[in-house]
Amino acid sequence: MIPFSVLDLAPVSAGATPGDALRNSRDLAQHAERWNYHRFWLAEHHNMPGIASAATAVAIGYVAEGTKKIRVGAGGVMLPNHSPLVIAEQFGTLESLYPRRIDLGLGRAPGTDMATTRALRRDSKATGDEFPESVKELQAYFAPVAPGQRVRAFPGNGLRVPIWLLGSSLFSAQLAAAMGLPYAFASHFAPTDLLQAVQLYREGFRPSQDWQRPYVMLGLNVVAADSDAEARRLFTSHQQAFVSLRRGTPGQIPPPIDDIESYWTLAEKAMASQSLLCSVVGAPATVERGLRKFVEVTKPDELMVTGLLYSHKARLRSYELVAEVRDRLAAQRKSARESVSSLVS
Repeated sequence: MIPFSVLDLAPVSAGATPGDALRNSRDLAQHAERWNYHRFWLAEHHNMPGIASAATAVAIGYVAEGTKKIRVGAGGVMLPNHSPLVIAEQFGTLESLYPRRIDLGLGRAPGTDMATTRALRRDSKATGDEFPESVKELQAYFAPVAPGQRVRAFPGNGLRVPIWLLGSSLFSAQLAAAMGLPYAFASHFAPTDLLQAVQLYREGFRPSQDWQRPYVMLGLNVVAADSDAEARRLFTSHQQAFVSLRRGTPGQIPPPIDDIESYWTLAEKAMASQSLLCSVVGAPATVERGLRKFVEVTKPDELMVTGLLYSHKARLRSYELVAEVRDRLAAQRKSARESVSSLVS
């Protein structure tokens, strides 16, 4: 079975604090490590009361310090908000402290609204247009020092922190292919171009020094509980938070409700249903069917599971059940291979 990883937003539930959220993220990462998830990524967002991972590199360091073997990284850093040198120094420091465990996923969106974007970027003319050149500059800081190189990243130079490109568009897929980088597609909130983006990336991939073949990781919302009804109820926190964001009123993660239909308009329901199309919600048997179908259709090299839940206890239980389903699917696949092998022999 393909590797399963975790995308966490350090969600701040209603009535909680950012400190609570970050401690919960570290606890989730420790559990994810025991349940054999491959990576644990945190994402950069700004001016959002329900997300505590704005200082992404700091949050990654906190999580990495509390774990031993799971890879920890950014999913991602919004590079246009930062100087490539600063990011190289931050992630070079993380790699120096936690060697061979740090990933750096890069996005070109601001991760916030336009007013906050202007506050983040002192250069009012900065846009995402310079993103490809910024990625190349960042790569150079992680490479060994070149003769005559005057600006260096210390720590950073020579560490070759793995760089991923993240995206939800065809542009990001084509850029990742041209640069020979692994690619993570945000199908968990932007599924429209999923299949075409994966096809463009794989067909256009050019081998690079670090990656000889294409590698695709796909985001998927998964909420697992002991019953379908309970999982659907837990998922209403995510649905409410998503609609509130689109209304321009982001807040802390709300508790689940019994009747989501009373919360949104028909237009909001259609919008949320389309954006959250790549979601698997239910009891273990339902989740197993959903995961199998998603993997068969999209054929990812890795799956990045995310779940925006109000209750930390329910979130832990969800990821535990997903890990059990993953292991069951892996055992089924192994048994099928052995059956075919015995028939051939």
